[in-house]
Amino acid sequence: MWVNHRSAAVCNFGPTENRPFIEDVVEEAFRFADELGPFKLVHIQRPTIGLKAVVAIDNVACGPAIGGVRMASDVSTEEAFRLARAMTFKNAAAGLPHGGGKSVIFADPKMPLCDKERLIRAFAAAIGDLVDYIPGPDMGTDELSMGWIKDEIGGTGFGLVAAIDVAREHIGLPLAGARVVVQGFGSVGKHAARFLAERGAVLVAASDTSGTIADQDGLDVAALVALKAEGRALHDHPGGRKLGMDAVIEIPCDIWIPAARPDVIHAGNLARLQTRIIAEGANIPLSAEAEQALAGRGVLVLPDFIANAGGVICAAIEYRGGSESAALVLVDEKIRANTKAVLDEVRRTGVLPRTAATSLATERVHRAMRMRRWHVDMR
Repeated sequence: MWVNHRSAAVCNFGPTENRPFIEDVVEEAFRFADELGPFKLVHIQRPTIGLKAVVAIDNVACGPAIGGVRMASDVSTEEAFRLARAMTFKNAAAGLPHGGGKSVIFADPKMPLCDKERLIRAFAAAIGDLVDYIPGPDMGTDELSMGWIKDEIGGTGFGLVAAIDVAREHIGLPLAGARVVVQGFGSVGKHAARFLAERGAVLVAASDTSGTIADQDGLDVAALVALKAEGRALHDHPGGRKLGMDAVIEIPCDIWIPAARPDVIHAGNLARLQTRIIAEGANIPLSAEAEQALAGRGVLVLPDFIANAGGVICAAIEYRGGSESAALVLVDEKIRANTKAVLDEVRRTGVLPRTAATSLATERVHRAMRMRRWHVDMR
Protein backbone atom coordinates (compact mmCIF):
# COMPACT_ATOMS: atom_id res chain seq x y z
CA MET A 1 0.00 0.00 0.00
CA TRP A 2 1.26 3.46 -0.81
CA VAL A 3 0.83 6.13 1.81
CA ASN A 4 -1.09 9.37 1.35
CA HIS A 5 0.00 12.23 3.61
CA ARG A 6 0.26 16.01 3.60
CA SER A 7 3.23 18.38 3.64
CA ALA A 8 5.47 21.27 2.52
CA ALA A 9 9.17 20.57 2.93
CA VAL A 10 11.64 19.22 5.46
CA CYS A 11 15.26 20.21 5.89
CA ASN A 12 16.75 19.65 9.35
CA PHE A 13 20.45 20.30 9.16
CA GLY A 14 21.03 20.96 12.85
CA PRO A 15 23.23 23.69 14.35
CA THR A 16 25.06 26.48 12.54
CA GLU A 17 28.36 24.58 12.43
CA ASN A 18 26.71 22.45 9.71
CA ARG A 19 26.61 25.45 7.33
CA PRO A 20 29.40 24.07 5.06
CA PHE A 21 27.36 20.88 4.81
CA ILE A 22 24.29 22.90 3.81
CA GLU A 23 26.27 24.68 1.09
CA ASP A 24 27.48 21.32 -0.22
CA VAL A 25 23.90 20.05 -0.29
CA VAL A 26 22.71 23.10 -2.26
CA GLU A 27 25.49 22.66 -4.80
CA GLU A 28 24.73 18.93 -5.07
CA ALA A 29 21.00 19.57 -5.53
CA PHE A 30 21.40 21.81 -8.54
CA ARG A 31 23.91 19.48 -10.19
CA PHE A 32 20.95 17.39 -11.39
CA ALA A 33 18.74 20.28 -12.55
CA ASP A 34 17.27 20.21 -16.07
CA GLU A 35 14.02 21.18 -17.77
CA LEU A 36 12.05 18.40 -16.07
CA GLY A 37 13.29 18.66 -12.50
CA PRO A 38 14.01 17.81 -9.79
CA PHE A 39 11.18 19.78 -8.21
CA LYS A 40 12.58 19.17 -4.71
CA LEU A 41 15.57 17.42 -3.17
CA VAL A 42 15.15 17.03 0.58
CA HIS A 43 18.05 15.97 2.78
CA ILE A 44 17.08 14.65 6.22
CA GLN A 45 19.45 14.15 9.13
CA ARG A 46 18.72 13.04 12.71
CA PRO A 47 22.19 12.46 14.27
CA THR A 48 20.85 11.30 17.63
CA ILE A 49 19.30 8.19 16.08
CA GLY A 50 21.58 7.81 13.08
CA LEU A 51 19.02 8.79 10.43
CA LYS A 52 20.39 10.10 7.15
CA ALA A 53 18.07 10.16 4.14
CA VAL A 54 17.28 11.89 0.86
CA VAL A 55 13.89 12.41 -0.77
CA ALA A 56 13.94 13.24 -4.48
CA ILE A 57 10.73 14.67 -5.94
CA ASP A 58 11.51 14.90 -9.62
CA ASN A 59 8.42 16.24 -11.41
CA VAL A 60 4.82 16.87 -10.29
CA ALA A 61 3.27 18.13 -13.54
CA CYS A 62 1.22 14.94 -13.89
CA GLY A 63 0.32 14.88 -10.18
CA PRO A 64 1.89 14.09 -6.79
CA ALA A 65 5.15 12.18 -7.08
CA ILE A 66 4.96 8.50 -6.23
CA GLY A 67 7.96 6.27 -5.54
CA GLY A 68 9.36 3.81 -3.03
CA VAL A 69 11.60 4.18 0.00
CA ARG A 70 14.90 2.34 -0.48
CA MET A 71 17.18 1.38 2.41
CA ALA A 72 20.82 0.41 1.80
CA SER A 73 24.23 1.33 3.17
CA ASP A 74 25.59 2.52 -0.18
CA VAL A 75 22.77 4.71 -1.53
CA SER A 76 23.39 8.30 -2.61
CA THR A 77 21.68 11.54 -3.59
CA GLU A 78 22.48 10.74 -7.21
CA GLU A 79 20.82 7.33 -6.93
CA ALA A 80 17.72 8.94 -5.39
CA PHE A 81 17.51 11.43 -8.26
CA ARG A 82 18.11 8.84 -10.99
CA LEU A 83 15.47 6.53 -9.54
CA ALA A 84 13.04 9.44 -9.16
CA ARG A 85 13.57 10.37 -12.81
CA ALA A 86 12.91 6.75 -13.78
CA MET A 87 9.64 6.99 -11.82
CA THR A 88 8.73 10.22 -13.63
CA PHE A 89 9.12 8.45 -16.96
CA LYS A 90 7.43 5.27 -15.70
CA ASN A 91 4.33 7.11 -14.45
CA ALA A 92 4.12 9.32 -17.53
CA ALA A 93 4.50 6.40 -19.91
CA ALA A 94 1.81 4.50 -18.04
CA GLY A 95 -0.52 7.53 -18.28
CA LEU A 96 -0.84 7.82 -14.49
CA PRO A 97 -1.75 11.11 -12.76
CA HIS A 98 1.51 11.04 -10.81
CA GLY A 99 5.00 12.43 -11.02
CA GLY A 100 8.18 10.61 -10.04
CA GLY A 101 9.80 10.46 -6.63
CA LYS A 102 12.15 8.27 -4.62
CA SER A 103 13.57 8.13 -1.12
CA VAL A 104 16.80 6.57 0.06
CA ILE A 105 17.77 5.86 3.67
CA PHE A 106 21.46 5.34 4.37
CA ALA A 107 21.37 2.23 6.58
CA ASP A 108 21.76 -1.54 6.61
CA PRO A 109 18.28 -3.06 6.06
CA LYS A 110 19.41 -6.17 7.97
CA MET A 111 19.82 -4.26 11.22
CA PRO A 112 17.84 -5.51 14.27
CA LEU A 113 14.12 -5.06 13.66
CA CYS A 114 13.62 -2.75 16.64
CA ASP A 115 16.36 -0.40 15.36
CA LYS A 116 14.97 -0.49 11.82
CA GLU A 117 11.47 0.34 13.05
CA ARG A 118 12.78 3.29 15.07
CA LEU A 119 14.73 4.62 12.08
CA ILE A 120 11.84 4.33 9.62
CA ARG A 121 9.34 5.84 12.07
CA ALA A 122 11.66 8.83 12.41
CA PHE A 123 11.93 9.06 8.63
CA ALA A 124 8.12 8.89 8.30
CA ALA A 125 7.78 11.76 10.79
CA ALA A 126 10.36 13.81 8.89
CA ILE A 127 8.51 13.56 5.57
CA GLY A 128 5.11 14.23 7.13
CA ASP A 129 4.94 17.66 5.50
CA LEU A 130 5.78 16.62 1.93
CA VAL A 131 2.45 16.99 0.14
CA ASP A 132 4.05 16.28 -3.24
CA TYR A 133 5.29 12.78 -2.38
CA ILE A 134 3.51 9.45 -1.89
CA PRO A 135 5.97 6.86 -0.50
CA GLY A 136 5.75 3.10 -0.66
CA PRO A 137 7.88 -0.02 -0.11
CA ASP A 138 11.06 -0.63 -2.07
CA MET A 139 14.32 -2.51 -1.66
CA GLY A 140 15.17 -2.90 2.02
CA THR A 141 11.73 -1.81 3.26
CA ASP A 142 8.55 -3.81 3.69
CA GLU A 143 5.32 -4.07 5.67
CA LEU A 144 7.05 -5.31 8.83
CA SER A 145 9.29 -2.27 9.11
CA MET A 146 6.97 0.39 7.70
CA GLY A 147 3.50 -0.69 8.71
CA TRP A 148 2.30 -0.65 5.11
CA ILE A 149 0.14 -3.26 3.51
CA LYS A 150 2.14 -6.04 1.98
CA ASP A 151 2.26 -6.08 -1.79
CA GLU A 152 0.78 -9.55 -2.29
CA ILE A 153 -0.43 -9.32 -5.85
CA GLY A 154 2.96 -8.98 -7.51
CA GLY A 155 1.92 -6.09 -9.73
CA THR A 156 5.42 -5.37 -11.02
CA GLY A 157 6.09 -9.03 -11.85
CA PHE A 158 2.68 -9.30 -13.53
CA GLY A 159 3.36 -6.22 -15.65
CA LEU A 160 6.83 -7.46 -16.52
CA VAL A 161 5.30 -10.60 -18.03
CA ALA A 162 2.88 -8.47 -20.08
CA ALA A 163 5.86 -6.56 -21.53
CA ILE A 164 7.73 -9.81 -22.19
CA ASP A 165 4.72 -11.27 -23.97
CA VAL A 166 4.62 -8.32 -26.38
CA ALA A 167 8.40 -8.44 -26.87
CA ARG A 168 8.56 -12.18 -27.56
CA GLU A 169 5.92 -11.75 -30.30
CA HIS A 170 8.08 -8.93 -31.70
CA ILE A 171 11.03 -11.31 -32.18
CA GLY A 172 9.05 -14.52 -32.84
CA LEU A 173 9.90 -16.30 -29.57
CA PRO A 174 7.33 -18.82 -28.24
CA LEU A 175 6.80 -18.32 -24.50
CA ALA A 176 6.09 -22.00 -23.86
CA GLY A 177 9.46 -23.60 -23.26
CA ALA A 178 11.35 -20.29 -23.20
CA ARG A 179 14.30 -20.40 -20.79
CA VAL A 180 14.25 -17.70 -18.11
CA VAL A 181 16.94 -16.42 -15.74
CA VAL A 182 16.10 -14.10 -12.84
CA GLN A 183 18.74 -12.02 -11.11
CA GLY A 184 17.29 -11.08 -7.74
CA PHE A 185 14.63 -13.56 -6.61
CA GLY A 186 12.77 -11.02 -4.46
CA SER A 187 9.33 -9.42 -4.63
CA VAL A 188 9.62 -8.63 -8.35
CA GLY A 189 11.74 -11.55 -9.54
CA LYS A 190 9.82 -14.32 -7.82
CA HIS A 191 6.45 -13.06 -9.06
CA ALA A 192 7.77 -12.68 -12.62
CA ALA A 193 9.12 -16.25 -12.48
CA ARG A 194 5.80 -17.53 -11.14
CA PHE A 195 3.69 -15.80 -13.80
CA LEU A 196 6.05 -16.90 -16.58
CA ALA A 197 6.01 -20.50 -15.34
CA GLU A 198 2.23 -20.43 -15.46
CA ARG A 199 2.56 -19.51 -19.16
CA GLY A 200 4.87 -22.47 -19.85
CA ALA A 201 8.29 -20.78 -19.55
CA VAL A 202 11.10 -22.61 -17.74
CA LEU A 203 13.17 -21.02 -14.98
CA VAL A 204 16.73 -22.28 -15.52
CA ALA A 205 18.54 -20.04 -13.01
CA ALA A 206 17.89 -17.52 -10.26
CA SER A 207 20.00 -15.63 -7.75
CA ASP A 208 19.72 -13.93 -4.39
CA THR A 209 22.31 -12.76 -1.86
CA SER A 210 23.33 -16.37 -1.17
CA GLY A 211 24.37 -16.94 -4.79
CA THR A 212 22.95 -18.53 -7.93
CA ILE A 213 21.00 -21.76 -8.34
CA ALA A 214 20.79 -23.27 -11.84
CA ASP A 215 19.27 -26.25 -13.62
CA GLN A 216 18.94 -26.42 -17.42
CA ASP A 217 16.05 -28.88 -17.00
CA GLY A 218 14.14 -26.30 -15.01
CA LEU A 219 13.82 -25.25 -11.37
CA ASP A 220 10.71 -25.75 -9.24
CA VAL A 221 9.44 -22.15 -9.05
CA ALA A 222 6.77 -22.89 -6.44
CA ALA A 223 9.36 -24.55 -4.18
CA LEU A 224 11.71 -21.56 -4.51
CA VAL A 225 8.91 -19.09 -3.76
CA ALA A 226 7.95 -21.11 -0.67
CA LEU A 227 11.58 -21.16 0.42
CA LYS A 228 11.84 -17.37 0.22
CA ALA A 229 8.54 -17.00 2.09
CA GLU A 230 10.20 -18.84 4.99
CA GLY A 231 13.02 -16.29 4.96
CA ARG A 232 15.53 -18.79 3.63
CA ALA A 233 18.09 -18.51 0.82
CA LEU A 234 17.99 -20.05 -2.66
CA HIS A 235 21.09 -22.10 -1.81
CA ASP A 236 19.01 -23.89 0.85
CA HIS A 237 17.04 -25.56 -1.95
CA PRO A 238 18.21 -29.18 -2.31
CA GLY A 239 18.12 -29.21 -6.12
CA GLY A 240 20.10 -27.43 -8.82
CA ARG A 241 23.75 -26.42 -9.13
CA LYS A 242 24.96 -23.93 -6.52
CA LEU A 243 27.05 -21.16 -8.08
CA GLY A 244 28.37 -17.76 -7.11
CA MET A 245 26.09 -14.72 -7.24
CA ASP A 246 27.77 -13.31 -10.35
CA ALA A 247 27.31 -16.57 -12.28
CA VAL A 248 23.69 -15.65 -12.98
CA ILE A 249 24.95 -13.29 -15.70
CA GLU A 250 26.35 -16.02 -17.93
CA ILE A 251 23.62 -18.71 -17.81
CA PRO A 252 22.31 -19.18 -21.40
CA CYS A 253 18.63 -18.26 -21.69
CA ASP A 254 15.98 -16.65 -23.86
CA ILE A 255 14.76 -14.11 -21.28
CA TRP A 256 17.05 -12.51 -18.69
CA ILE A 257 15.40 -10.50 -15.91
CA PRO A 258 17.52 -8.18 -13.76
CA ALA A 259 15.41 -7.59 -10.63
CA ALA A 260 18.07 -6.51 -8.15
CA ARG A 261 20.20 -3.35 -8.01
CA PRO A 262 20.98 -0.54 -10.50
CA ASP A 263 23.94 -0.78 -12.88
CA VAL A 264 24.44 -4.56 -12.68
CA ILE A 265 25.25 -4.86 -16.40
CA HIS A 266 27.97 -2.63 -17.82
CA ALA A 267 30.81 -2.60 -20.31
CA GLY A 268 32.86 -4.91 -18.12
CA ASN A 269 30.43 -7.83 -18.03
CA LEU A 270 27.87 -7.48 -20.82
CA ALA A 271 29.80 -9.87 -23.09
CA ARG A 272 28.93 -12.68 -20.66
CA LEU A 273 25.18 -12.33 -21.27
CA GLN A 274 23.67 -15.00 -23.53
CA THR A 275 20.03 -14.07 -24.04
CA ARG A 276 17.51 -12.73 -26.58
CA ILE A 277 15.40 -10.47 -24.36
CA ILE A 278 16.31 -8.47 -21.26
CA ALA A 279 13.25 -7.36 -19.30
CA GLU A 280 14.34 -4.76 -16.76
CA GLY A 281 12.57 -5.66 -13.53
CA ALA A 282 14.90 -3.39 -11.54
CA ASN A 283 15.30 0.33 -12.16
CA ILE A 284 18.32 1.38 -14.26
CA PRO A 285 19.96 -2.09 -14.14
CA LEU A 286 21.96 -1.54 -17.38
CA SER A 287 24.29 1.28 -18.28
CA ALA A 288 23.53 3.25 -21.44
CA GLU A 289 26.66 1.81 -23.04
CA ALA A 290 25.53 -1.72 -22.24
CA GLU A 291 22.11 -1.17 -23.81
CA GLN A 292 23.73 0.25 -26.95
CA ALA A 293 26.17 -2.67 -27.25
CA LEU A 294 23.47 -5.29 -26.62
CA ALA A 295 21.26 -3.74 -29.29
CA GLY A 296 24.17 -4.15 -31.70
CA ARG A 297 24.20 -7.85 -30.84
CA GLY A 298 20.46 -8.16 -31.54
CA VAL A 299 19.42 -8.39 -27.88
CA LEU A 300 16.08 -6.69 -27.22
CA VAL A 301 16.18 -4.65 -24.00
CA LEU A 302 12.84 -3.62 -22.49
CA PRO A 303 13.41 -0.32 -20.61
CA ASP A 304 12.71 -0.31 -16.89
CA PHE A 305 10.13 2.47 -16.72
CA ILE A 306 8.04 0.75 -19.39
CA ALA A 307 8.42 -2.90 -18.36
CA ASN A 308 8.33 -2.71 -14.56
CA ALA A 309 5.59 -0.11 -14.11
CA GLY A 310 3.10 -2.69 -12.81
CA GLY A 311 3.78 -1.95 -9.16
CA VAL A 312 3.28 1.79 -9.47
CA ILE A 313 0.11 1.31 -11.56
CA CYS A 314 -1.27 -0.92 -8.81
CA ALA A 315 -0.23 1.66 -6.21
CA ALA A 316 -2.05 4.44 -8.07
CA ILE A 317 -5.23 2.35 -8.27
CA GLU A 318 -5.02 1.34 -4.59
CA TYR A 319 -4.35 4.98 -3.61
CA ARG A 320 -7.71 5.89 -5.15
CA GLY A 321 -9.55 2.97 -3.56
CA GLY A 322 -9.58 0.70 -6.62
CA SER A 323 -9.73 -3.08 -6.39
CA GLU A 324 -6.92 -5.58 -6.92
CA SER A 325 -8.64 -7.04 -9.98
CA ALA A 326 -9.10 -3.58 -11.54
CA ALA A 327 -5.42 -2.84 -10.90
CA LEU A 328 -4.25 -6.01 -12.65
CA VAL A 329 -6.48 -5.35 -15.66
CA LEU A 330 -5.04 -1.84 -15.97
CA VAL A 331 -1.47 -3.12 -15.52
CA ASP A 332 -1.89 -5.56 -18.39
CA GLU A 333 -3.61 -3.00 -20.63
CA LYS A 334 -1.17 -0.12 -20.10
CA ILE A 335 2.07 -2.08 -20.18
CA ARG A 336 1.09 -4.00 -23.30
CA ALA A 337 0.09 -0.79 -25.07
CA ASN A 338 3.26 1.07 -24.05
CA THR A 339 5.56 -1.82 -24.90
CA LYS A 340 3.94 -2.13 -28.31
CA ALA A 341 4.22 1.63 -28.91
CA VAL A 342 7.93 1.57 -28.02
CA LEU A 343 8.72 -1.48 -30.15
CA ASP A 344 6.73 -0.12 -33.09
CA GLU A 345 8.83 3.06 -32.91
CA VAL A 346 12.01 0.98 -32.74
CA ARG A 347 10.96 -0.94 -35.84
CA ARG A 348 9.93 2.24 -37.68
CA THR A 349 12.97 4.41 -36.91
CA GLY A 350 15.71 2.04 -35.75
CA VAL A 351 16.31 3.91 -32.48
CA LEU A 352 17.10 2.13 -29.21
CA PRO A 353 14.09 1.00 -27.14
CA ARG A 354 15.14 3.36 -24.35
CA THR A 355 15.30 6.28 -26.76
CA ALA A 356 11.78 5.51 -27.99
CA ALA A 357 10.52 5.05 -24.42
CA THR A 358 12.12 8.26 -23.17
CA SER A 359 10.59 10.23 -26.07
CA LEU A 360 7.16 8.80 -25.28
CA ALA A 361 7.42 9.63 -21.57
CA THR A 362 8.99 13.06 -22.08
CA GLU A 363 6.26 14.11 -24.48
CA ARG A 364 3.61 13.11 -21.93
CA VAL A 365 5.37 15.09 -19.19
CA HIS A 366 5.65 18.15 -21.47
CA ARG A 367 1.99 17.83 -22.41
CA ALA A 368 1.04 17.81 -18.72
CA MET A 369 3.32 20.76 -18.01
CA ARG A 370 1.70 22.79 -20.81
CA MET A 371 -1.71 22.16 -19.26
CA ARG A 372 -0.71 23.26 -15.75
CA ARG A 373 -0.86 26.90 -14.65
CA TRP A 374 2.30 28.43 -13.23
CA HIS A 375 0.78 29.14 -9.81
CA VAL A 376 -0.35 25.51 -9.57
CA ASP A 377 3.15 24.24 -10.37
CA MET A 378 4.61 26.48 -7.65
CA ARG A 379 2.15 25.58 -4.90
